[in-house]
Amino acid sequence: MKALSALWQAILGSIRDLMPIISVIVFFQLVVLQQPMPDLAQILTGLVLVVLGLSFFIFGLELGLFPIGESMARSFASKGSVVWLLIFSFCLGFGTTIAEPALTAVAGEAAKIAAGEGLISPDGQQSYTLSLRFTVAISVGIAIVLGVLRILKGWSIQWMIAGGYVLVVIMTALAPRSIIGIAYDSGGVTTSTITVPLVTALGVGLASSIKGRNPMTDGFGLIAFASLLPMIFVMAFGMVTA
Repeated sequence: MKALSALWQAILGSIRDLMPIISVIVFFQLVVLQQPMPDLAQILTGLVLVVLGLSFFIFGLELGLFPIGESMARSFASKGSVVWLLIFSFCLGFGTTIAEPALTAVAGEAAKIAAGEGLISPDGQQSYTLSLRFTVAISVGIAIVLGVLRILKGWSIQWMIAGGYVLVVIMTALAPRSIIGIAYDSGGVTTSTITVPLVTALGVGLASSIKGRNPMTDGFGLIAFASLLPMIFVMAFGMVTA
């Protein structure tokens, strides 16, 4: 009964969250364009499916991913297994990124354009795509490791992020122009719907388990590293392969 109540609350929350975009579409379609909604039944069916899908996704995060992420972080912290914690952090970042559909799409499109401009041979598109995906996945794994080390050591996130973006600016000046846009986009596509909740749960659970750490100030920030390091790594990849 409690689970059904939580699911119903998730559905109501999804409806509330989707209302702004629904209102925008309806306003511009009926008031600005002054046209009726095409295929209204199909649109309503799709809207219901979107609400249900979003609701089940949020419900699943709260029911499974957040608890397992926090419990594993607490288990690693209680056992003092720093090495295994760092290995797990890298594998978590790498594993959730390498199969990310958005990254696959961006890498594939980049390979097509690179081949069209003569930067790579047409036969090397698949190799280029795979190399780019692995570069981003490795960078995210290292980013999560750095984020976990920050929590363990109590390092200041402000200085680390500021230093990282200074390095991004420097790399932007040195990297080939053809790779800069891809690198910036790679920083965005890495924060997927699976990576974000798992990594957030890992950070919060770890900060909650360590004496002297505040989950609010120390538990968050791992996603920032996961967005920052791919930009640096992809620009380095472009410099090496240029």
